[in-house]
Amino acid sequence: MSVGSLLGATIGVVLVLAVAGIGLALIANGRLDRERDFLLDRIGPARRTALDLENALINQETGVRGFLITGQSSFLEPYRSGLASEASAYAELRASEKAVGPTIAAEVELVHARARTWRAEFVAPALAHGADSTHLSIATDLEGKRLFDHVRGSLARLQSALEDKDSQARGKLDDAAEALQVLLIAAGVLILGGVLAAGFLLRRTITQPLARLGSEARRVAGGEFAVPLQIARGPREVTEVGGEIDTMRQRIVEELATVEAARTQLEQQARELRRSNAELEQFAYVASHDLQEPLRKIASFCQALQTRYHGQLDERADQYIDFAVDGAKRMQTLINDLLAFSRVGRGGREHELVELDDAIALAQSALTATLESTGANVIVGELPTIRGDRVQLTSLFQNLIANAVKFSGAEPPVVHITAARRGEEWQLSCSDNGIGIDPEYAERIFLIFQRLHSKDAYEGSGIGLALCRKIVEYHGGRIWLDTDYTAGARFHMTLPIAKETMQ
Repeated sequence: MSVGSLLGATIGVVLVLAVAGIGLALIANGRLDRERDFLLDRIGPARRTALDLENALINQETGVRGFLITGQSSFLEPYRSGLASEASAYAELRASEKAVGPTIAAEVELVHARARTWRAEFVAPALAHGADSTHLSIATDLEGKRLFDHVRGSLARLQSALEDKDSQARGKLDDAAEALQVLLIAAGVLILGGVLAAGFLLRRTITQPLARLGSEARRVAGGEFAVPLQIARGPREVTEVGGEIDTMRQRIVEELATVEAARTQLEQQARELRRSNAELEQFAYVASHDLQEPLRKIASFCQALQTRYHGQLDERADQYIDFAVDGAKRMQTLINDLLAFSRVGRGGREHELVELDDAIALAQSALTATLESTGANVIVGELPTIRGDRVQLTSLFQNLIANAVKFSGAEPPVVHITAARRGEEWQLSCSDNGIGIDPEYAERIFLIFQRLHSKDAYEGSGIGLALCRKIVEYHGGRIWLDTDYTAGARFHMTLPIAKETMQ
């Protein structure tokens, strides 16, 4: 079963038990209300009416006797009011006959009959004599007393019957109250037992399987991927989740195997890369020493031939010697530029706080002769301080300024270098008024040894911008050509803000 089905069935059983207990309690409470209403609304008023009837008859008897003793008609007022009260009491008792039962009705009729007999045989003759009734004999008076004693006896029987009814009603009321209490206790026990049973059932069918599943999941999360998951028996959802976790575990095992294979391959590639780097460093050493020495010797002897024998050979021989000297010089330049390119990021120098104003000043100092000969003007805005390699940053600006001067137009070169903060990095711009760069070459210019012009038009090895990109990327930034700038060439580059300068 699903968790929803289990919860629904459990809640349904608890609700049925609760409804059953509450229903029985309501039935018992209804019985209690009926018994209480019968006692308070039926028996109680009947007893009060019977008491009113007794008072009415006693008032009649008292009024008659007062009249017979004194002969004054004013003493008959209680008698007359007693007659009215008696009639009202009979009417009320007869109206409640269905509630109080036929036994009480018979007792009421007996009282009525004896009261009529008393009035007919004693009261009527006594009142017929009027003021002369004082002459009634003692025997007649005794007969009147006997007749009223019969009335009293009937009233006593009526009161006794009503007391029995009251006692029975109170007993039934007590029984109903006790039954209600028992049912309420039973309903409470039933509901509590249902809740406890439901809790036990839910704990056994849901909570425990979930706890076991959680333990298995924690075991897998702890790194035990090789051991299959022990899926706990329980609701459908728990079983499905357990299966999905085990599927995930199997996938992790597969991924780990793939990662391990990739790690092995990566380690092998790292070893190959270290070997390649070692060979590259060895090559750089050879290029900087072993290749430079014979190259310098070739250049030196070619220059000697050019100096000593210039004009002594024919024109073609002088031209060949010039070609050899120029080739040796360009080869030296290419080797030096290639060495500079390979050293970026491998200098072993720790990064330090570098004021870019100082780096540009060093770059200008290295280019003093070129700047003076071309009449170039380098305008530097307010530049930040960043953390980096001072030598390489100086080389970056030296190459940018040298390129701006080299590819200048008819006007004297003007170079603008500015900086602006963009979030968590600085964006620097270097613009000039030179011949510019076609946007279609925006990426090609950053490739090593890529030239857009012949060596006869502009000298150089074509490595300058490639070196700039490598220096910027080594410092965690990027560099690109502003293709929207048409007044020359403009390069943008980003460099991270030094943590020491953050505010």
